[in-house]
Amino acid sequence: MGFRLKTSSNTKDIFEYLGTRTNLKPFVLSKIAISLSLKEEDDISNYVNDDINGFELNRQTITGQYDEVFKCLMEAKAGRYLSDDEYFPEYTKKHLDRGAEILKNLYDYRGNFERLFNSLLKGSEGI
Repeated sequence: MGFRLKTSSNTKDIFEYLGTRTNLKPFVLSKIAISLSLKEEDDISNYVNDDINGFELNRQTITGQYDEVFKCLMEAKAGRYLSDDEYFPEYTKKHLDRGAEILKNLYDYRGNFERLFNSLLKGSEGI
C-alpha cells in the first residue's frame, strides 16, 4: 500500500498558479480537484498521465480524515471494488491530475476565485 504519490508537472504548475491567485495550498486544491474529476461522466481508467515530475504528496495530505470517503467515492465511480494499491496512488493520481486541469479551466473561465467558488457551491460550473 502506497502512502505517497507524485503529481504531473502540469498539476504542479496548476497548483502553483492557483495557489498564488487564491492563497489555497495544495492539500485544499487536491480535494477540490479530485471532487471535480469524480463529477465527470467518463471513466477515469482511460485517463493516462504517466508524468510524475510534479509535487510529491502523501496520502494524509490529500485525503486526510476523509480517506475512506474518497475511496468509496472512487469505487462508486469505477463501479467496482478498488484494492488499496489501485485506490492510492493509481486512481487518486488520475483523479488529481484530471481534476487539476478541470479546476484551472473553471478558474480561467470564471476569472476569479470568488466567482469560481460561488459557482461550485451552486453546482453550476458553466462549462
